[in-house]
Amino acid sequence: MKDENNKFLGEEKISKLLIKFSIPCIISLLISSLYNVVDQIFIGHSSLGYLGNAATGIVFPITIISCAFAWCFGDGAAAYLSLCQGRKDTKNAHISIGNSVLVTFIISIIFLILGIIFKDNLLYLFGASEKSIGLARDYYEIIIAAIPIYMVGNSMNSVIRADGSPKFSMLTTGLGAITNIILDPIFIFSLNMGIKGAAYATVIGQIVSLILSIIYYTRTKTFKISLNSFKLNFSILKNVINLGVSTFITQMSIVVISLVCNLMLAKYGSISKYGADIPLAVIGIVMKVFSIVINIVVGIIVGAQPILGYNIGAKKVERVKETFKKVVILTTIVGIISTIIFLLFPELIISIFGTENDLYMEFAVLTFRIFLLLITLTCLIKASSIFFQAVGEPLKATVVSLTRDLVCFCPLVLILPKYFGIKGVLYASPIADAIGFIVTIILLAIFFKKLNKLTINEQEENSILKSSKEGVIITISRTHGSQGKMIGELVAKKLNIPYYYKEMISLAAQESGLDKEFISNINRSSDVLHDLYLTSSPVKYAIEAQEKAIKMISEKGSCVLVGRAGDYVLRNNKNVVRVYIHAPKDYRIKNIMKMYKDNEKDASKNIDKSDKNRGSYYEMISGQKWGNPENYDLCINSKIGKEETAQIICDYVNKKLNK
Repeated sequence: MKDENNKFLGEEKISKLLIKFSIPCIISLLISSLYNVVDQIFIGHSSLGYLGNAATGIVFPITIISCAFAWCFGDGAAAYLSLCQGRKDTKNAHISIGNSVLVTFIISIIFLILGIIFKDNLLYLFGASEKSIGLARDYYEIIIAAIPIYMVGNSMNSVIRADGSPKFSMLTTGLGAITNIILDPIFIFSLNMGIKGAAYATVIGQIVSLILSIIYYTRTKTFKISLNSFKLNFSILKNVINLGVSTFITQMSIVVISLVCNLMLAKYGSISKYGADIPLAVIGIVMKVFSIVINIVVGIIVGAQPILGYNIGAKKVERVKETFKKVVILTTIVGIISTIIFLLFPELIISIFGTENDLYMEFAVLTFRIFLLLITLTCLIKASSIFFQAVGEPLKATVVSLTRDLVCFCPLVLILPKYFGIKGVLYASPIADAIGFIVTIILLAIFFKKLNKLTINEQEENSILKSSKEGVIITISRTHGSQGKMIGELVAKKLNIPYYYKEMISLAAQESGLDKEFISNINRSSDVLHDLYLTSSPVKYAIEAQEKAIKMISEKGSCVLVGRAGDYVLRNNKNVVRVYIHAPKDYRIKNIMKMYKDNEKDASKNIDKSDKNRGSYYEMISGQKWGNPENYDLCINSKIGKEETAQIICDYVNKKLNK
């Protein structure tokens, strides 16, 4: 079934694939947007008016902070579940999910307590004025009281998608949103509950979503939750956090942007003819409308991720280009249509959220026409960021995202109002879009230039694989500076069998279609970055390709394999001798200084970094502790010398062969 699916991704028309994958994503994201939009529509048409919308806009960043933590653990557990599925690990999957739910709940309680204690401080921090603080308190107190429900529900929903039930995930969010939509007019108008009614409607919708998620957890597909799942395992929890940290950073960047924007609007609005509350109310509405447009774009590119991941892994470069080209065309169309609507019909859009006085409408028109002037570029930047994630370039994805939002927008929001007043806040957005787009174009040009170099060379593959005699396969894991590579070469020479190190990377590159340097660096990057790599589609193909390359090599007969978690990949092969080579740090420092001409401090630093990354990579791939003696047949301190270490390995192998 998997092969048929891969063939489908590699051969079906791109447009048909995009329709199949992107439309459900778009619908799901638009449904989730309703939570943020519906309240403001009903509030805007009530007696609360723009002050009510200002109050919800003030509370919005606080809910995003809670989401950042919930999605960090939820998305992290979902990614960890996917890794466990890949390595058929049923032992740790349920623990990662139970731990993520438990820790999310604990953090939500802390969040609730702090939220109650620092209620007014937070509301004023996010832009509340003397006019809006009362309504903001009323809305905030109900929302913050239910924050554990909101956070745990969001955390669980991510795992449901990873468990192979995206439709049920969409159902939980959808029914919650529909509940909110039904209850809003009843509570706000019929029961005359005002802004408290909007908050209660939101919370009840969240309760519906949580109940459905709990029901799903009793009939999951690939894991089973038990009481043992909630016993804290800090090793697994660390992996969950690493895998979810990118989501956390993304959400917190939204908080920073909202905070800076709200503060400057309140500050410069108060000294303008608009006052502090009108700008806050308007920007809250504009950002919600903006999120609808962005969610359509995100749905398009997220739907394209499996298409991009498979085809770049299969070295079908033209299909990768065609997919991205279609994504760009669709994104541009969405952006242009949105721009035309925002420029020509801003009054119509704002009237959906209620009509106010002339000053309110005047600022709303200005905001739509200036703040969202280059929304097409914003859409392309967002699509490109997710594209880079899909093709295994998380660093480029991060640069693209942060350049527009944090590097450009936030400083511009702080600087421009000094010269242009409150309009300076609005000008910051299109200027940040323009700069961010230039950076995006440059990074895309670099990527596609590199992509064009991907080739298939079957002759190289044939020259790499060497026939050998029957016998044992020796896998060598080693600490940095213990001379494991040289010892492996000596063993191969003494036993007259092939030696493989870089050759495994070459085979994996040919199998996956990815650059050799990219594959080589998977277990050399920083912890966070390499965990981001492991969650991207092409890296999964690269890891699978590495495993396939190692198994292809092992089928040729006796050999020496250095690194690449060969001992774990060949764990079911009875003819494998697993060797772990280590040495005291001072001995390794001297070796590194001699080999790479490092000074003592740099050598020590490089050893620590390399060992940490190798261990983290091995643990992520296998779920086992790197360097644990129980996982190896031989653990040798190479301080005795290269020759002596190699001879011990050879003697052990010969004894094994003679048994």
